[in-house]
Order: sequence, then structure tokens, then C-alpha cells
Amino acid sequence: MQFLLYVLIGFAAQCIDGTLGMAYGVSCRTFLKTVAGVPSALASAVVHCSEIPTTLVSGIAHIRLKNVAKDLLWKIAIPGVIGGILGAWFLSNIGDALEPFIDLYLIVMGCIIISKVFRPGPKEPRKVGSYVYPLGFAGGFLDATGGGGWGPVVTSTMLASDHDVKKTIGTVNTAEFLVTVAETTTFMAFVSDFTQYWQIILGLVAGGVIAAPFAAWLTKKLPIKPLLGIVGSVIVILNVWNLIHWFIG
Repeated sequence: MQFLLYVLIGFAAQCIDGTLGMAYGVSCRTFLKTVAGVPSALASAVVHCSEIPTTLVSGIAHIRLKNVAKDLLWKIAIPGVIGGILGAWFLSNIGDALEPFIDLYLIVMGCIIISKVFRPGPKEPRKVGSYVYPLGFAGGFLDATGGGGWGPVVTSTMLASDHDVKKTIGTVNTAEFLVTVAETTTFMAFVSDFTQYWQIILGLVAGGVIAAPFAAWLTKKLPIKPLLGIVGSVIVILNVWNLIHWFIG
């Protein structure tokens, strides 16, 4: 029954992540810290290890459904990999002191996205600018240090800047596979053995792999404004909860 619970968590988290472009790591890490009592660095390592197959399947599904913008993919993936490696090293050696600042940033981004539901969008989606390079780096760094955050940071910032919703979600999800591999490799070098958590990892993987194609299909079908509303609401709710939990312990 405990293994099935991990499968259910992985399935639900990947449905959210594959459909909205964010929150797999945030959802899983919240469960591991609050329920299983796993320390931050170890929780982040376990989550990212489980994300490798799920992000691979999710990326393939988005590519097949033509949700990926090739000109954007490498512009966020390469700096994301560099940021992820540095973030994994930082968390392994220093800790999670950045968490409340990350949460505040994401709450602001979530509110901006929600506001777009109630006003007309631009006539044409915004073109990709050079700012995506530091954004990819920041997303990778914060994803590793926060145990999740690649999607919330990169996707929310791009959606708040009027980029195409479905292409942004699909591209950010696909790039996440490369970032996750880099982060997991770094954690394996710096974090003590986490193979004792194999049951959690396998459960999250099983649930995530099952959910990934379904979530990518949902992204293609859902209308844009409700999708923006859901994305913004998920970001705000999760990060308000994280802030409350941070201050009350």
C-alpha cells in the first residue's frame, strides 16, 4: 500500500507538471519533507532521480504532439544544465536558505499569470529574447536548490511575458530532461547514498511515466485562458503553503 501511495503521488505530480509545465518537483518534495521527513538535499536528490524517466517520456510526448519550439529549446536547456549543476553543489554544501525568497518570487509570477486571464492578450505571442539565457540558468539553479522549480521559474516567467502558452509548456518540459540528468549526476557525487529510498524512487517513476503521455495530450486540448488560470493558481497556492511551512516549522 505504501508503494501504491508513491505511485499515486508520482502520477498526480506528473499530471500537474506535464499539463501545466511545472510543479512535479515541488509536489513530490513537499510530500517527502512533510510526510516522510527526508532532509532537503536528500529529498531533492530523490526527486530528481525519479524525474529522469518521467521527463524523458514527457519530452518525447510533447515533441510528437508538436508542442516544442526548437529555437527556444537549446537556449534554455544549456544554461539550465549549468545552473542545475551549480545549484546541486550549492544545496549539497550549504543548505536551503534561499527557499523563502524563491517562494516570494513565484507568488508574484503566479499573480501576474492569473491577471492575464482577465485581460486581452497580445495579438501575437512574444518572440524569444536574449533574457531566456539567464532565465534558464536561474531556473536550473533554483530547481536544484529548491528540489523543484524549473517549471515554476521558467514557465511562469515566460507566460507572464506573453509567450505562447502551449509551446512554452511543451518546450520547458522537454528541456527539463537534460537539466534533471545534470542535477542528478551532481547530487550523486555530493550527497550520501540515497539508494535506500529505492521504493520511493520507483513509485514516483512508475506513476510519472504512466501519467506523462496523458498530461502532454491534455496540454494540446485545454483552452489557453483556463490553462493560464490553473497555472497561476497552482503556483500561488503551493508557494504560499511553502512560506507558511517555512515560518511555522
